[in-house]
Amino acid sequence: MYGFSKACSGRIQDIAGLAKTQLPAEVGEKLVRHFNAAHIAGYVGLNAIGMGSPYSKTFFFDHYNAENNLLTPGEMKILSHHDMDNSGLCMKELTTWCQLDVAQARKDGHIDSYQEKYMHDKILAFRAAMDGMYDYTDQPPHFFYIHFLVLLSALYLPLFAIDTAFAGGWGAEKAIGLDVLQGLRSLGTKMIDPYGDDLEDLSVINYVEGTLEICATIM
Repeated sequence: MYGFSKACSGRIQDIAGLAKTQLPAEVGEKLVRHFNAAHIAGYVGLNAIGMGSPYSKTFFFDHYNAENNLLTPGEMKILSHHDMDNSGLCMKELTTWCQLDVAQARKDGHIDSYQEKYMHDKILAFRAAMDGMYDYTDQPPHFFYIHFLVLLSALYLPLFAIDTAFAGGWGAEKAIGLDVLQGLRSLGTKMIDPYGDDLEDLSVINYVEGTLEICATIM
């Protein structure tokens, strides 16, 4: 998941560099605005699957949109039919907008067909990485992990608890087996929720703000 997140950020930075060097300022800035908006909308859409996400449209997307002027009021109105908090479709549409921006730049003669294809490849690589996050978040823990927990619960842990109790007395040691099981279950929950609000979860805010800062520097 870390790899997917960094890949998304990397492809946006690639497009920012290409836009700065190959497109007129207004055209390039529009493309980068749309791409950063797609990035943030993608994280908001994770609310729709898995364990949900603490990143909402109101407190996450709207905040960065207002702070960085990513989308105009007219563009927001066009996207208003999407339920960003419960769907990844807004991210998909914004990614398509990026492709349309590139296609229009080609029609206007700002870039040639090779440059257009190269930009499209970067945009599609971003979408593939974002799709990878959705696919991974939507899947349950691996079957082996669940099977391992069941095996521990049914066979090993009861025997381990009894043996520990007899060996060390009937004090706190008898709870060791249950503590191990609870820890494994907790680990399984965190494995399927890498974008939650726990301290050890992936830092989405850092990825988004870092990407925005780098794009501003490039542009």
